[in-house]
Amino acid sequence: MAQMRRWGREYVDNRNWKEYNESLVRRGEILLDFDLLDEWGEELKKANQRKVGAPYRYPEAYMRLLAYLHVLFHLPFRQEEGFVKSLSKYVDGLKAPDWSTIWERTKNLDMKLDGVRTDQPISIAIDSSGIKVTNSGDWMRKKWKVKRGYLKVHLAVDARSKQAVSMQVTEETVSKNDVERAYADGAYDRRANFNLLASCGIDPVIKVRKNASRKAKGSYGRKVSVIAQQTDFEQWKKEKKYGDRWAVEGAYSSIKRIFGEYVSAKKFVNMAKEMTTKISLYNLFMQMTPHGGG
Repeated sequence: MAQMRRWGREYVDNRNWKEYNESLVRRGEILLDFDLLDEWGEELKKANQRKVGAPYRYPEAYMRLLAYLHVLFHLPFRQEEGFVKSLSKYVDGLKAPDWSTIWERTKNLDMKLDGVRTDQPISIAIDSSGIKVTNSGDWMRKKWKVKRGYLKVHLAVDARSKQAVSMQVTEETVSKNDVERAYADGAYDRRANFNLLASCGIDPVIKVRKNASRKAKGSYGRKVSVIAQQTDFEQWKKEKKYGDRWAVEGAYSSIKRIFGEYVSAKKFVNMAKEMTTKISLYNLFMQMTPHGGG
C-alpha cells in the first residue's frame, strides 16, 4: 500500500519511487539467493548432531526457501520438484529433493514471526480477515451446495514498519517487542479486550459503538475511551493517532494480493502453517521496502 497523507479531499503520495522500485526488485533476489550453498555442509552437520533416524540431506535454510516458493507461486509439490530439478542444472551444488521430502520437511518447519527490529516500544494495529480454505469458485460451491469454508486470521501489525508481529489461527505467536498501544476497529469493542490490554500495560485505542454506555461496568478504561470519543471523536482520533490503524488493512490487502485469498492445505493445522509461512515471507518483503510500503 502506498504511503498516503490526506489534505482536504486530496491525497499526496510521499513515496520515494526510485527506492520503492529497487525494493520490489530485491524481493525477487531473496527468492533465488543461493548463498546458503556456502554453508550447506556446516548447517547439515549441526542439524544432524542429535538427529534420531535417517540424517537430513537438505539444510533447513534450503527447505525454508522451498516453502516460500511453494506459497508465493502456488506450486504443487510435484511441480516444485520439477522446478528445482531444472534449476539445479544451472546452479552448481544445488540438489533437488523429491516432492514428498519437500512436503514433509516444509510442513514441519518452525515458522515464526520475529519481532520488529527496534529496541523502542511499538504501536500495533489489530484486525481479522477471512481466507478461503480452497480456491474453488463461489458458483461451484453454491451450485453443488458445498459448505463455504473460511479460515479466520487475526493479525497484529506494527503501525510504523507495516510488519506483522503476531497472528492467530490456531495458536498465537507472540512478538518479542514491547507494545505500548493497540489500534482496533469497533469489532473489538469489548470490555474484556480493554481490560486485557490495560492489564498488559498497553493503551487500548479501540473505536467504540456510537450508542456505547458511559458506565464502566467493570472496565474503567473503556468508560474513559467512550467519554472521550463521544465528546469529540475527531480530537480523540488525532490524539490517539487512530489513523495508524490503516496499517493492518494495508497488510491484509498486500498479503492477499501477493499470495491470493485462499490456502491450499487440507488439514487445519497445515492451513495455519501455510498462513504463517506466507506472513513470514511478507515480513521479509516489508524489511526491504522503504518506510514499510506494501
